[in-house]
Amino acid sequence: MKRIFILAPFCLAVGLGAYGYLTRSDPAAGTAPVVHGAPATASRVARGEYLARAADCVACHTVPGGKPFAGGLAFRLPFGTLYSSNITADRETGIGAWSDDDFVRALHDGIRRDGKRLYPAFPYTSYSMLSREDVLAIKAYLFSLPTTRQETPQPGLVFPFNQRWAMGFWNAALFRSARFAAAPDKSTEWNTGAYVALALAHCAECHTPRNIGFALDRGNELGGAIVEGWRAPNITADPVHGIGRWTDEALYQYLRHGHAPGHGSAGGPMGEAVENSLQYLDPGDTRALITYLRSVPARAGADPADVNTKPERMAATPAGLQQGLRLFEGSCASCHQWNGQGTQSQYAALLGARSISDPSGRNIVQTLLHGTHMRVADQDVFMPAFAGGLSDADIAQVSNYVIYQFGGKQGKVTPGMVAKQRGQ
Repeated sequence: MKRIFILAPFCLAVGLGAYGYLTRSDPAAGTAPVVHGAPATASRVARGEYLARAADCVACHTVPGGKPFAGGLAFRLPFGTLYSSNITADRETGIGAWSDDDFVRALHDGIRRDGKRLYPAFPYTSYSMLSREDVLAIKAYLFSLPTTRQETPQPGLVFPFNQRWAMGFWNAALFRSARFAAAPDKSTEWNTGAYVALALAHCAECHTPRNIGFALDRGNELGGAIVEGWRAPNITADPVHGIGRWTDEALYQYLRHGHAPGHGSAGGPMGEAVENSLQYLDPGDTRALITYLRSVPARAGADPADVNTKPERMAATPAGLQQGLRLFEGSCASCHQWNGQGTQSQYAALLGARSISDPSGRNIVQTLLHGTHMRVADQDVFMPAFAGGLSDADIAQVSNYVIYQFGGKQGKVTPGMVAKQRGQ
């Protein structure tokens, strides 16, 4: 027994030492490439405004109808609910008392001013790649804005996920703080695109599946994932399941306008990304982003779905989809048209959309339940939500009809699946 008491302090010291070593930060500054929209000649605040938009900070740190950057947006995760922080310069409820080093440490290492660890719902795992100067430019911009006094709700997490200190072990096993380093064997445009994709726009946080530890599965990077009930599609170079067959112009139009002819329209989190962030990228940065995405190794991803851009016209609607046909006729056809090419707005076109070719119908269900609303290039794109007007069985029927009629596939949507998504 005495030996145990003697060894205990030694084991604790070794454990704490290993913990500190494994959670260390890489002090290397890295080599941040030139971002066209944030040139070194611009003021720090101007650079920060562009970088904050490219990082889409406002989307997560603003509740619908709330004050910008005041936080409070709920993130419902399998182990509970987290809320985004107030990142205005209010000294009591925001980050107004944070020093430069405090702010850098949060984005690079996932550690708050009070020393407590952040959860990776805040994508410090990607922001870690930002240069110190770019991080401080974002801080300068945030501190130039009006402050908002608003407390952040306490997270509602189940044990043991409510123990913030345990995040240190998560970081030790699954995260390494390190800055972006330009690849010397790649072009300047590729490096800029990689910096935009991996660090600023943090594309992997949505488009890469998570492993059992809820960390990004780097072996399937950008192969597609489920985010907030939506399917974030495969954006690797795979010609069937990814973006390999998209032209550069189609990708450019989709990223900047949320729509590309023959490929459908953005919705859900991607619609938010277009509205708040991607449409404001400098054209050079958008082109660089496309260059990088072209280089991502092709992967089929989980639950792959090939897009049928020209489905055969169905001779007759099966008896099991007659209710879906009637619902489409009454609620959808006036905008989307019977040929799926849409009217009044190109955003209403259905043909070629990946959501229409996905037999699970996940994104169709999400769109029917929640609708779509984004403002792009001074144009409002709107589709009403049907959660209050259609039952789970109705939404399943119309989803399967749309998949059959415009995707040329048999839909697999059930009322139970709709009920589950309704509750997310």
